[in-house]
Amino acid sequence: MLRNLVADLPIFCRTANNTTVKSSRHYATEATFNLKPFRLHKFESGPKEKVTLNREDAVKMYKEMQTIRRIETAAGNLYKEKIVRGFCHLYSGQEACAVGMRKAMRPVDSIISAYRVHGWTYLMGVPITGVLCELTGRRTGCARGKGGSMHMYAPNFYGGNGIVGAQIPLGAGVALANKYRGDGGVCLALYGDGASNQGQVFEAYNMSFLWNVPCIFVCENNGYGMGTSASRSSSNTAYYTRGDALPGIWVDGMDVLAVREATQFAIDYATKTGPLVMEVFTYRYSGHSMSDPGTSYRTRDEIQEVRNTRDPIMLFRDKITDAGLVSVEEIKKFDTEIKKEVDAATALAKSDAEIELKELTTDVYSANIEPRIRGAHVNQQLPHSSLKRAVNL
Repeated sequence: MLRNLVADLPIFCRTANNTTVKSSRHYATEATFNLKPFRLHKFESGPKEKVTLNREDAVKMYKEMQTIRRIETAAGNLYKEKIVRGFCHLYSGQEACAVGMRKAMRPVDSIISAYRVHGWTYLMGVPITGVLCELTGRRTGCARGKGGSMHMYAPNFYGGNGIVGAQIPLGAGVALANKYRGDGGVCLALYGDGASNQGQVFEAYNMSFLWNVPCIFVCENNGYGMGTSASRSSSNTAYYTRGDALPGIWVDGMDVLAVREATQFAIDYATKTGPLVMEVFTYRYSGHSMSDPGTSYRTRDEIQEVRNTRDPIMLFRDKITDAGLVSVEEIKKFDTEIKKEVDAATALAKSDAEIELKELTTDVYSANIEPRIRGAHVNQQLPHSSLKRAVNL
């Protein structure tokens, strides 16, 4: 009895990479990590640069990043097989951005983004089958196959928007609704470095500042727009400073813990004070879309170097295994389980039926003023909560 009691008591030790670990007999229950310094604009102090991670969160965050990577690999393959048609923008390499932000979000908070959102759709509650079937235009998709890659939605997730930069003023509007309702929520409005020069971005900054709207403007700077590097398209590539009167923060977007910490800081600020700009410095492995090989404006060596030295999943895996939060054997088990789940969802995305022709004109209005629209009257069970707002005409 005494032996078991001693074995279960916490033991504090320090690993080779200077990480502080609190462990039990089997694995560490929590560990402390040092983060890369944040860069600040109009802030006197920023987020903590030493953070604690427990085992439960370590497992969850690793699984989420690996699942997103697998989803994007499947999406790319489906596109190459011509089963996904139209546009398809992959998030591979940027997984730490979404997972870190999502971890910090509260139930009352919302997020809106552009079209690189397969992973976000999954994180906001849509099952893997709902994501991949939506990509292939099948009825099990989160929008019954009507939205495709660029238009996915879920509760508190407002898409998936195809017009460059259009989601920024929409995000400010969602945040204004939070303020109007007084629910304490904030909205994260995400955009890329390629969209950062849109005029509506600066208009949204200005209005949000004047109206004190709880909006976090998040620039996911992956280094390149469509065929153009950030340095060729922007006179100021320090995107976190471009809010002018709005304060800003720069965070290493390849470190999921840094993103989590920065987002928690940003949510606290937006809730109490008002809008701010957050730049997450990340990288995309694929081209801008599937029609862009992504190698005409950057070298293959550059891409491979990032994969070898800055990959967010690899970095996080090494952190949590070195700290003893998760074993290497567990990681292998997680990877196998995730692959099986995504493979099964991919098979369904290929075999699932499409909606019937008569359903194409449904789900147009959330509150239709006409009792009946010719050719649009259909009764159906909607598969996901994200569509329960749709009209039953």
